[in-house]
Amino acid sequence: MGKTKPSTTKKAGGGDKGTSSSSSTTSGSNRKRGSGSTTNKPPPLDQYMKPIIGIALAFLGYHVFRGMVAKEIKRVDIAGESLTTGSELELREVLFGEGDPNSATSIAHTNYAVLCYPESALFPISSVFQDSANDGSVPNLQYRIIDCDTPMTFSKDQKTIMERFPNLDKKNRPIVFVSGSIGQPKQVPSKFLKTGSMLTKALKNLVEPRAVKLETTQDLRSKCLDKDVCAVILKGSSKASPIYVKDAIQKLVVEYPKVTFASLDSSVLYLKGVEAELLPELVPGMPRFVVFQKTSGTTDKSKLDSERLKTTATVLDVSVGYGPMSNLVASVMSGSADMKKVSTTPTIKTRTKKLEKEDNAKRQRRSNKNKKFEGDSDAGSSSSSSSYSGDNDGSPEGRKAERERRRAEHRKNNPNYKEKTPEEIKEIERKRRVRMEEEAQKWNMDVEADGDGSDGGEQNMDEEEDWDQDDLDNDEDDLDGDDEDGEDVLDLD
Repeated sequence: MGKTKPSTTKKAGGGDKGTSSSSSTTSGSNRKRGSGSTTNKPPPLDQYMKPIIGIALAFLGYHVFRGMVAKEIKRVDIAGESLTTGSELELREVLFGEGDPNSATSIAHTNYAVLCYPESALFPISSVFQDSANDGSVPNLQYRIIDCDTPMTFSKDQKTIMERFPNLDKKNRPIVFVSGSIGQPKQVPSKFLKTGSMLTKALKNLVEPRAVKLETTQDLRSKCLDKDVCAVILKGSSKASPIYVKDAIQKLVVEYPKVTFASLDSSVLYLKGVEAELLPELVPGMPRFVVFQKTSGTTDKSKLDSERLKTTATVLDVSVGYGPMSNLVASVMSGSADMKKVSTTPTIKTRTKKLEKEDNAKRQRRSNKNKKFEGDSDAGSSSSSSSYSGDNDGSPEGRKAERERRRAEHRKNNPNYKEKTPEEIKEIERKRRVRMEEEAQKWNMDVEADGDGSDGGEQNMDEEEDWDQDDLDNDEDDLDGDDEDGEDVLDLD
């Protein structure tokens, strides 16, 4: 019996333990069911009603306020009874830039951003176009709406805008293009029509004046030489231009709208026909500036009746800056600049060592030629042929300048030269007339009627008070042997 008590007690204890564990498991499962039942209940909507109503009212108020501050975009009538003379002129100005600068309703150098929007459309206009119009940050740009699918009644062919300008792609919606003073309408790519800011940025790039980039000979001819006046900045490095050069170009393109400005990377490209003949030698990093002016002709081969392109040019002989560049362009526009004829049509080549060698040789020849024309003193004393001066162009003024130069050179080479007195001048004239009389007697000719012998010559000299001292110097020094009466000077070259 003593052995069975502990075992009985142990079993009883084990049974109690099992009962307690089972009861705890049951209570845990009940708790899980209770918690699951609470999450399945629907949430109370009352606590979310106020925030939802507030968001809806804010959204509605935003659109109402946006409609109130939206900028009104003017529509241009293109056909129908509403088309008037004023509308037709406005349409021509918008599409072709044919506005009258003196007109009160026309603004010079104005561009237009146009949206193709049917007049009978029920849908609203593009929000991207409206946002860009509300921004209004593009200078000299106005926004218009036109029905591009209606025929233009003032046109002879009765074409629509889409038919008149085939470059407009109807598949890209919405159709937005830029026109006006920049020329033919240019459509804005569809990738820039996602937001109003993207459209505004694209419009700035299209309408803001800037310097064109020249990379090929075709670019040089079509974008520069075919224009009336073209100014080219030759960069001395492939890196970005200095800030002062960029600021100067930005000011000049606005100051001179009729002048085409272009840029050329002269560290990689070579402007043949201009660099060696007119421009100073290339210095790495230093820009150069040249202005072209077309005198006649064109490079357009389709115009058979036109003559060959003839161009003149002038260069900036000081450091590049806004002030000197503006003065040079202004002098070209006014016709006071010293323009030099370009003998051959300029072309663009890749800069090589061979071209640079030829460039240096041409510069050396040009330098020697300038020294010769300036009348180098050493060359003039060594040879009589070097006494030719570039001032003598064959005209009476040129011949006179040549005689003056030779006379000054003669007096310089003869330091003991003295001016002749009136008595010496009379004696020289008397001897000259005696010689003339002797020569006339040899050929059985009459003596001059104005005097006979030496006395007559002296009497005539007394009467002539305005004797030309220059003729006397020519006769005495035997420099060129001609009088001031305009006879040709012998070309010793």
